Amino acid sequence: RIDHYLGKETVQNLMALRFANRMFERLWNASEIDHVQITVAETLGVEGRGPYYDKTGALRDMLQNHLMQLLCLVAMEPPARLDADAVRDEKVKVLKSLRPIDGSTMAHMTVRGQYVAGAIGGKAVPGYAQELDGGGKAPPSRTETFVALRAEIDNWRWTGVPFYLRTGKRLAERRSEIVVEFRAVPHLIFPASAGEIGANRLVIRLQPDEGIHLVLTTKTPTPGKLRLQRAALNLSFAEAFATRHPDAYERLVTDVLRGNQTLFMRRDEVEWAWRWVEPIHDAWEAMGDAPKTYPAGSWGPAASTALLARDGRSWREETV
Repeated sequence: RIDHYLGKETVQNLMALRFANRMFERLWNASEIDHVQITVAETLGVEGRGPYYDKTGALRDMLQNHLMQLLCLVAMEPPARLDADAVRDEKVKVLKSLRPIDGSTMAHMTVRGQYVAGAIGGKAVPGYAQELDGGGKAPPSRTETFVALRAEIDNWRWTGVPFYLRTGKRLAERRSEIVVEFRAVPHLIFPASAGEIGANRLVIRLQPDEGIHLVLTTKTPTPGKLRLQRAALNLSFAEAFATRHPDAYERLVTDVLRGNQTLFMRRDEVEWAWRWVEPIHDAWEAMGDAPKTYPAGSWGPAASTALLARDGRSWREETV
């Protein structure tokens, strides 16, 4: 029940960002937010964990715990007070409100992938099958190393706002972040020739380079015609706070010694997360399709891009 992701400084800061700043709480709803993206991307492969990983897969290894916890922290209602049970009560409410994904909706709500040989950082790396046994002679595995899905929360705050979750190994870069995309302005008074005009975006970077970035549209300081450009207000934790950040596990072990259970998952919280995730895994097994392949060093299968493209959206893959 100890999820080290909850010990990360930026994850804990998410609570402060939401509940200590009135400006964000007023915007934190379906009226103002278009969608939310949660990405946990790794450049590493299975790294000697093949026998374990092949029986688990990305859905149960990463999404069921790390990404689901991040989703809960983004979507939860303000707790009445900052204590363990009050926080965990609100997280359980989110899990109970998740719209089920089963065999009837799985095909257009989820994507599962498995990496094949490619290149990371300019170096050739083997595919998942080769890493499992060193030569790729084992029977083809249907274990996913990548998963992306579209989650929906059926409550007053979030109805109509899709939450796109993805995680995978051997992706283009190591990145863990939460992207909150706000709705566009209702009416544009600027001509198309003015330049780039887009919706505001809040990017909460968990790793690496922990920080918070608010993307705005601003006028460029140039003479002549009006020119607009998107720019980010950046809060880098390394630059703003001249202090050592405790390691995530260090923080959680300290909480154990202090008896602080706020960041630990309660039994019913774990059970409700599995109630939502397990039918997805069962539907995949029943369908029997092999995971879609993607080359190491990419951002996953093309179907992952299509998952958002069907809604007229795209994954945020550029640097801030």
